[in-house]
Amino acid sequence: SPGGLATSASPTANEGPAENAVWADIRALLPNTKEDLKLDFSERVEESVISLLQQARDLLYGAGGLCSGSTRETCFRVSEIILDYTWEKLNIGTWRDVDKDWRRVYSYGCLFKVLCMCNEQDATADTIRVCDMGLLMGASILDNILVKVINVLQKHLTLGKRSAEEDTQESRRKKIRNDQPAVPVIKSEEIIPLLHCPSLEHFRDNHMTPQKPVVLEGIVDHWSCMKKWSVDYLRQIAGCRTVPVEVGSRYTDEEWSQTLMTINDFIDQYIVTKSNNIGYLAQHQLFDQIPELKQDICIPDYCSLGEGEEDDITINAWFGPEGTISPLHQDPQQNFLVQVIGRKYIWLCSPQESENLYPHETQLLHNTSQVDVEEPDLVKFPKFEQVKFQACILTPGQVLFIPVKYWHYVRSLDVSFSVSFWWS
Repeated sequence: SPGGLATSASPTANEGPAENAVWADIRALLPNTKEDLKLDFSERVEESVISLLQQARDLLYGAGGLCSGSTRETCFRVSEIILDYTWEKLNIGTWRDVDKDWRRVYSYGCLFKVLCMCNEQDATADTIRVCDMGLLMGASILDNILVKVINVLQKHLTLGKRSAEEDTQESRRKKIRNDQPAVPVIKSEEIIPLLHCPSLEHFRDNHMTPQKPVVLEGIVDHWSCMKKWSVDYLRQIAGCRTVPVEVGSRYTDEEWSQTLMTINDFIDQYIVTKSNNIGYLAQHQLFDQIPELKQDICIPDYCSLGEGEEDDITINAWFGPEGTISPLHQDPQQNFLVQVIGRKYIWLCSPQESENLYPHETQLLHNTSQVDVEEPDLVKFPKFEQVKFQACILTPGQVLFIPVKYWHYVRSLDVSFSVSFWWS
């Protein structure tokens, strides 16, 4: 029974009115009555868990709400039990098999915990982290209320100005990164063709239908991100937000791993300083998690030529330091890769070359080549020398069309932020 699980320490129970500015703004986001905060779940969610959710809801909407420190403490403990138990459900088996109702339960647990925490002094950053965990691991509830709660919390989050000493230290760290990465020389016959604002018909007939890569210019110049986005802007908009980070220069390395950290910590550890290890922010949830960034981009018009609906398009964020590598691999959908910050070296070849690329034999990496594109072992992989390929240096404002199943290798030449659109 989830009621028997151990819980972590609750926040300090400060007796007194809870109607501070943060609480008032967040309370305004909630339904007016507990009947309006419906807890409808399938029979797959155990009655004991639903009972705990109802208990937390009753505490929230009871006489005095969470004004009392003891009521707040009880609600906090209940939400912790819900989260502890649900966490196990989310981490059994593969992610695609996790029932959406359990993800919704997890989001409700985060919401109730946040409502208890937002009355505590100096807890805003921790409260935002709880919301982010709900957005990353949970599912949307109450019209995506966790995003709205974060918006309120960020307005009240006071970020102290850095001292002159810290600014000097950062300036010193930035100088460490002045070494320029090696930029590959691309032969003229290997360069991916470049077009300026082709019509939909021209793109369809000459590139989409025959499945030929192309670099497009002039189609994203109007996007707000092209003028607004920078490392400092990401700190300002989302520095306190918790995101998944890949640690390691490429996902095929044995030491590659994943972790959670704030964007500020990620920037400090992997972008500003020249770390021996490389961290990379690569995720498809970032724009749903941080809508302010999504407002700065648009879905390319050329995606309308596909067979799927707009909601079927997957938007990915790729943010990391120079030297980050995506090994030679292929994806099951068409891809528009938009370069916003920095440059990337990209190497492409047709799926017809698959036999010469020595894909891994394991199911997990069957779409990834064993060959290191820039330092190939031609004794071990002799057929690779026969491969016909194309390449480019993708610069800010350019968009690369990567046809479905096309093999591609990517190396960041600078601190880089790219946005990719996967579509069918």
